[in-house]
Amino acid sequence: MNGVGRLALVGLVGGGAAWAGLVAGGRGWTPETLADAVQTQIGALAGQASEVQPEAIAAATSPIIYFRHPDGLPEWSATPTETDDGRPFLPVLASEDVSFDPEGAEVAAADGDDRTVLYYRHPMGLPDTSPVPKKDSMGMDYLPVYAGDADDVGTVSVSPGKLQRTGVRTAFAVTAPMAMTVRAPGIVELDDRRVSVISLRADAFIEQVEDVTTGSTVVAGTPLATLYSPDVTAAAALYVSDLRSGEAQAGGSRQRLANLGVPMIIIDKIAADRRAPVTIPLTAPRSGVVLERMAVDGMMAEAGETLFRIADTSVLWIMADVPESAMRDLARGAPAAITFSGLPGEEFVGVVDEIYPEVDMQTRTARLRIELPNPDGRLLVNMFAEVALDSGGSDPVVQVPEAAVIDTGDRQVVIRDMGDGKFASQDVVVGRRGDGMVEIREGIAGGDRVVTTSTFLIDAESNLNAALAALAAPEAAE
Repeated sequence: MNGVGRLALVGLVGGGAAWAGLVAGGRGWTPETLADAVQTQIGALAGQASEVQPEAIAAATSPIIYFRHPDGLPEWSATPTETDDGRPFLPVLASEDVSFDPEGAEVAAADGDDRTVLYYRHPMGLPDTSPVPKKDSMGMDYLPVYAGDADDVGTVSVSPGKLQRTGVRTAFAVTAPMAMTVRAPGIVELDDRRVSVISLRADAFIEQVEDVTTGSTVVAGTPLATLYSPDVTAAAALYVSDLRSGEAQAGGSRQRLANLGVPMIIIDKIAADRRAPVTIPLTAPRSGVVLERMAVDGMMAEAGETLFRIADTSVLWIMADVPESAMRDLARGAPAAITFSGLPGEEFVGVVDEIYPEVDMQTRTARLRIELPNPDGRLLVNMFAEVALDSGGSDPVVQVPEAAVIDTGDRQVVIRDMGDGKFASQDVVVGRRGDGMVEIREGIAGGDRVVTTSTFLIDAESNLNAALAALAAPEAAE
């Protein structure tokens, strides 16, 4: 070749390379595509017929399958978008994202694996599949999807080494009675049936109050005060007069003294002495603790006015407020374990005596009453209590640990261990919760093995596989 021919050849090669570089930068061609384009351009400039020229023309009319970053960064998009500095992503055509060596790729995919390959999916998860092996614009091989993988949509296979590294733990779903412990706050209150109010049924003057104060412990029949009542004195005098006239006529006057609240022991003493007393003692009607003392020496008390209030504290009530959602299995007679912040380290046992027939409108809680003996008097009224109630039913139910349930708010999911390192997500319907367990009403049965740790990692991969299968299956069918 003479000097003129060499110069022309250099010009042709340089022109073809410049054109190919310009087009490749705009279209994101791979090195293989670039080589073919250079050959085509050189052939065109030299006036030679090229076999790949129709393919280059077809590439310009191929559909866009996704968009890539203009700087070659690992960023892709299924729709047109821009970089942070306003540059548009470059389109990648279907003809540009293909490997021209399918035979070698097919052999590599089939080596060491007898499973049937249905199709190949994009390695970065983009919505692009191929019926034959191919590479993406970064030179990464498309991943094969096997027949078994398509049948188990949502199933994840995890190697033993990965199971150990991620700390996956499993447990069996058991069928047993649901052990539920309901905890509720409580307050110590008096037993209404063991409280006495001491008042007069006639006007009287308090002559003297005994050495009794609020908090004093008294025994039934103990004198509390001495009082003078004109009405009581007149009735006593009439009773004595009737006794002297004859026992048969004294019945009415004796009943009048009883109606005025004179104790029977005082009436019997009047009958024995046949003498009307000027003052009478006021005695305690029951044994207990003096809660209030309103009587004062020399005061004038009107009929019905309260002078003392006495309560028997040998038995107290614990009033507990239980959420209405936990009332399903609670009933009268249920055992209750009670602790008090003022008595640390001690636990008291009582039973549910009454369930009040209403729910508080503001707190949405129901009130329970628990009787609790207090023989030593250590429990005080208005003490704060923590009540633990056993509300578990006797019927066996399927239950799993709480950590096994993924609750998204709209749905509840558990991860089933299918064996051989395979896991699948399973929608379930949950019921009651208690003592670290959750009742499963639908979805799994007793004896199924479920994942209790790393559930979110497996569920995310399972959802990804299911989504890819749903996107890719129709395209592969075409």
